[in-house]
Amino acid sequence: MNIVDSFAAHASRFVDIRRDIHAHPELGFEEHRTSEKVAGLLAEWGIEVHRGIAGTGLVGVLRKGTGTRTIGLRADMDALPLHEANEFAHKSTHAGRMHACGHDGHTTMLLAAAWHLSQQGPGDFDGTVHFIFQPAEEMGKAGARKMIQDGLFERFPCDAVFALHNFPVGDVGRFALNEGALMASSNTYRITMHGRGTHASMPHTGIDPVAAVVTLAQQLQTIVPRTIPSTERALLAVTQLQGSDAPNVIPDVATVGGTIRTFSIEAIDKIEARLREVAAGVAAAHGCTAEVFFNRSSPPVVNHVAEARFAASVMREVVGDGMVTDNFPAVMGAEDFAHMLLARPGCYAFLGNGDGDHRLDGHGPGPCIIHNTSFDFNDEIIPIGASYFVKLVQRWLPSGA
Repeated sequence: MNIVDSFAAHASRFVDIRRDIHAHPELGFEEHRTSEKVAGLLAEWGIEVHRGIAGTGLVGVLRKGTGTRTIGLRADMDALPLHEANEFAHKSTHAGRMHACGHDGHTTMLLAAAWHLSQQGPGDFDGTVHFIFQPAEEMGKAGARKMIQDGLFERFPCDAVFALHNFPVGDVGRFALNEGALMASSNTYRITMHGRGTHASMPHTGIDPVAAVVTLAQQLQTIVPRTIPSTERALLAVTQLQGSDAPNVIPDVATVGGTIRTFSIEAIDKIEARLREVAAGVAAAHGCTAEVFFNRSSPPVVNHVAEARFAASVMREVVGDGMVTDNFPAVMGAEDFAHMLLARPGCYAFLGNGDGDHRLDGHGPGPCIIHNTSFDFNDEIIPIGASYFVKLVQRWLPSGA
């Protein structure tokens, strides 16, 4: 592996930073301590800091030379509302909050890259780097969209944006990406059927919304195969059904809800339109009225071809040809970096976190996969991800070009 030399000598420093962030997890738009820590380190290294973007978000700006090209590197900072099962020394100090998705590691990798680049001479690169530390990626809070709405790319222009996420892709340190849709859109729906409540022993005196919801739940399962071509992947899951709280009451309302995942905006447009049609039709058949709530939390993560190929070439420079999978199949998980890729060219990629053998004694009994209470980020990949970010900058903003 072609790891930046300085990371070997300073590895323990960034491990300590990562574990400190892990021990103090903060939920979306509440990352006050994390944001303060990141801002303090960037300022200590002479990097210009801009805070208050989407609340707790911030951007570090580093300029060298006279070049006008720019690049954005993004890391997410928030944790999840989970109770950590691990008992090692750096476990969460806050009950019910945990870094179970590795954002502590993502933040640290970007910090390590920022530190290294700030310590180099004026000939290291030529242009401007924007280190984007984003709040609220989890739970559909769309921190990326909020940063963009707060003027992220107007204030900090980026010719392209790049990000990494740890992921179980096999070998520790393996990069995985593709040249198109890598992650799905995330959408939720909730359909409320309005009827007329009555005693369950006299259904003829009311209008039963529960029967309508049961029928609708079955009909919803036909939408994807009847709307989306079989050559395109999409998913509609019914995950919530609610009627009366009492066994002998037909309620006034009943609801059905769930999630929808697609790999194109066109597909979600079609599914939403058909869902509304089916809901209205079922409601009419049962004498009810349907109220549809549809939330598009995040669009699909779609890499731009030129930037994905560029990123893959940098990855090969860091870890070698055999450790880069450049045709990784798209996954149904979602990521709000998708909003940034809609606004700017760029590439999102996965970095292998391993199978959990790295975890310290005292780890929880569960598997080391993201969103599991026994998860812990693999500190071995901090210098790998940081080296990738460094070399992205050096290649995107070449000195003397």
